[in-house]
Amino acid sequence: MAAFHRCLILSLIMALSFSNIHITLAARHLLQMVPAIPSLPKVTLPPLPTMPTIPQATLPPLPTTALPTLSKPTLPPLPTTQIPSTSPNPTLPTMPTIPTLTLPPLPATSLPTIPTIPSIPTIPTIPSIPTIPTTMPTIPFLSPPPSN
Repeated sequence: MAAFHRCLILSLIMALSFSNIHITLAARHLLQMVPAIPSLPKVTLPPLPTMPTIPQATLPPLPTTALPTLSKPTLPPLPTTQIPSTSPNPTLPTMPTIPTLTLPPLPATSLPTIPTIPSIPTIPTIPSIPTIPTTMPTIPFLSPPPSN
């Protein structure tokens, strides 16, 4: 615990020593200086090598013979097959009739009444939130001096 306090006190002393007015002025001076960019020497590049010429191949001419005309192929007719009818179609059995059911009458009891739903109270309106200014006012002795 004592080591923590010593480190804290040492860091506070360092922060106070860096907050010296001379260091602040030196930092402001460095920030406002226009850096002098040294001019770099012109570098001359060697010329690019020339591209060798590629020999052009000569292609033989395409044949100009006409394609032979083909006749339209004809397909043989499909064979017709007759399904021999050896037996007549079977007859379906008759469907039995379903007897009709008569339901007994419902009892004459009245349904219970449904209670009414209470009305929901109205929600009060939320007051509007005031706007927060987004610009900070300038304080003369904290703003940096204009640069030349």
